[in-house]
Amino acid sequence: MENHFFVDAENLSPKALEKKHRLESDPSFRTNHMEYMEGMEKIESDVCEKVMAHMNSYDSSAYTAKDVRRALAHEHCTIEDFKALLSPSAEPFLEQMAQRASQETSRHFGNTVYLFTPLYIANYCENYCVYCGFNCYNNIRRMKLDMEQIEHEMKVIAESGMEEILILTGESRTMSDVSYIGEACRLARKYFRMVGLEIYPVNTDEYRYLHECGADYVTVFQETYDAKRYEELHLMGHKRIWPYRFDAQERALRGGMRGVAFSALLGLSDFRKDALASALHVYFLQRKYPHAEMSLSCPRLRPIVNNDQINPLDVHEKQLCQIICAYRIFLPYVGITVSSRESATFRNGIVRIGATKISAGVSTGIGDHETKYNGKDSDGRQGDEQFVIDDNRSLDTMYKDIAEEGLQPVLNDYLYV
Repeated sequence: MENHFFVDAENLSPKALEKKHRLESDPSFRTNHMEYMEGMEKIESDVCEKVMAHMNSYDSSAYTAKDVRRALAHEHCTIEDFKALLSPSAEPFLEQMAQRASQETSRHFGNTVYLFTPLYIANYCENYCVYCGFNCYNNIRRMKLDMEQIEHEMKVIAESGMEEILILTGESRTMSDVSYIGEACRLARKYFRMVGLEIYPVNTDEYRYLHECGADYVTVFQETYDAKRYEELHLMGHKRIWPYRFDAQERALRGGMRGVAFSALLGLSDFRKDALASALHVYFLQRKYPHAEMSLSCPRLRPIVNNDQINPLDVHEKQLCQIICAYRIFLPYVGITVSSRESATFRNGIVRIGATKISAGVSTGIGDHETKYNGKDSDGRQGDEQFVIDDNRSLDTMYKDIAEEGLQPVLNDYLYV
């Protein structure tokens, strides 16, 4: 696979370029991506071994139209059926897959579509991930909101009617430590009925602390389950350690989180293998933690600041639709999120088939909800965005569009007693 991901040195500041050369000449640069760093908790679990055994042996070209027909004929989708539905041989059966997926979605989720919005509170990062706009060598405007600014952003969002928020940071323990994130969770609980986190992976006791602060669920992108490709794309920082990231959801569940979400960033590697591994990650953890709520996200690569070459590799809308349909048939009870990375047209269609949750009123920048929601100047406080979104619809517009599709938009269905 040709690599278009490495950051152009011309886009780095002189200070960052000097740091880059210094670190790349250091023996510790590109440390073993399979060895835990100091302070990283290692848990005993057989989930990774099971997932990787299936992924590494998966040959999508080995499945035929007959295998796909057999999979669609089964009342319950097996792992082998799922592999067939992800294969190229399933593409001519996309309409039948969509019909089956729609039936499963209606059976288990009714006519509802859940809405949420992300809130980025910091974009400082200590990782060198060559495809991400927040990576530590990208010359962007960095910002970390203080608690007053975070509360202001939350008020603006809550006044729009939103009841679920996903708090995100760049992956920097130095600039966004666990106590800072915990304080943000406490603030969020004042304004929202559901609070999610998408932050750097932490240890079980830290997840327990964040849950006590008000976090309900944790989302972690494995990015790619292909360990070799992962090593090539994550050159420095704690995120480089592949197994620590893999076990993040299980640590979160052991720490008391009610739910966890999974994803690969489709387009970094073989998307069929990454989709298989993502779903099996859920499948095997479901059997260990049947009480937990689990969901899948389906993001494709998007352009980032200072690099317009970042685009999905061979993952077009047709392939994305196939993946979502296969997810729904294989995991009928699991929530499926489709983000604002995708177009309004695609999202309007996919919620009628397999997706159960979408974001609205999205900004991936820092401190700019005042501008986005109310058109007011935010005194130049914005930090640069992580990636470029496609669907810019507000909550009101999204709500109306979903209703016009004959679906029921839902802002929250949890009662706390």
